[in-house]
Amino acid sequence: MSPARSVAAVRAPGSRAFGGAAGQDLERCRELVRPALALALGELDPWTARMAAYAVGWRDVGGTPAPGASPGKGVRQTLAVLGAEAAGAPGKAGVPGAVAVELVHAFSLLHDDLMDGDETRRGRPALWAAYGTGPAVLTGDALFALAVRTVALTPDGVAPAAMRRLSVALSGLVHGQARDLAAEDRPWHGAGAVDTGEYAVTAELKTGSLLGCAVATGALLGGADDDTVDALDAMGRHAGVAFQLVDDVLGIWGDPAETGKPVHGDLRRRKKSYPVLAALAGGGRAARELRGLLAESGPPSSGANGRNGGAARSRDGGEEDRRVARVAALTEAAGGRAAALAEAARRLGAARACLRAVPLAPGPAHALDRLLTRLYGRTC
Repeated sequence: MSPARSVAAVRAPGSRAFGGAAGQDLERCRELVRPALALALGELDPWTARMAAYAVGWRDVGGTPAPGASPGKGVRQTLAVLGAEAAGAPGKAGVPGAVAVELVHAFSLLHDDLMDGDETRRGRPALWAAYGTGPAVLTGDALFALAVRTVALTPDGVAPAAMRRLSVALSGLVHGQARDLAAEDRPWHGAGAVDTGEYAVTAELKTGSLLGCAVATGALLGGADDDTVDALDAMGRHAGVAFQLVDDVLGIWGDPAETGKPVHGDLRRRKKSYPVLAALAGGGRAARELRGLLAESGPPSSGANGRNGGAARSRDGGEEDRRVARVAALTEAAGGRAAALAEAARRLGAARACLRAVPLAPGPAHALDRLLTRLYGRTC
């Protein structure tokens, strides 16, 4: 699929984006992991457990079942299960790793929404907006602690190696988030500006670390050798950069009804996303106008929760809406959208090369490849 033709897939809602065999893989792995994930959440105190169930899309604010809520695609837990199967083990061998990475992912989303001031997640109020900032921080911390405990109690003598994998991923995730937040205060161009190379490093840390950890830990629990575990980790890291690139495209041009995210949220926060950075690197008229517009816009506005895209709208809704719409149009005209999709395609190719570099069980290997293919079409 060419980068230009992949735009339609990026716009597809989640149900279509992961349809067919890839969707069946996700559903099968989610169902395999869900009992163990529910058991882990049940170890929390009732109040925190209720908020955690809301965070993973199982309950509404009042604690009753929420069948209409989105639990997310389950990509990370699916990678862990498929990693175990690719190593020749039953999928259940990877379930402890799947639970751990899913808990870490949920924790990271809670804290991301707080830091960014995003009021919605998957089409409903973010946890901090529903329960308050303090309870959201507490729930995130509880999920983090549960993830570490899950790995620490892994049987069969692999707990130390699995814990090392998770520790590296957690450190990378935090490092990547720090770089991402710090980049918001750096200039758009000139001395001190962020470039696309720096972006790639941040994306691998912030997103690729956990995807690599998921599939590598699943393979480790499935008895894979070191070369296989390392190759799958590298596959996940490349896939994570592609995942983040698509997320950036959705953050500018995605339909909120499909993504569950605010329209132009990344642009309102002056986020240094790949499409904008790539557009600024060009030399045409659109790139020059974009540089001027971004230079005039000033720093991100801050609300009670830090960088808050909603605060910019409340300051002067009409003017801000026109500004971000123009930034989006100029970014596309300067080639930023096409560049992001092209780089995502290149990263997916690198991920596939890692997948082919080691001997894997054919069926699960094909399932991993299907999942990579569908990264273009996912929403989060």
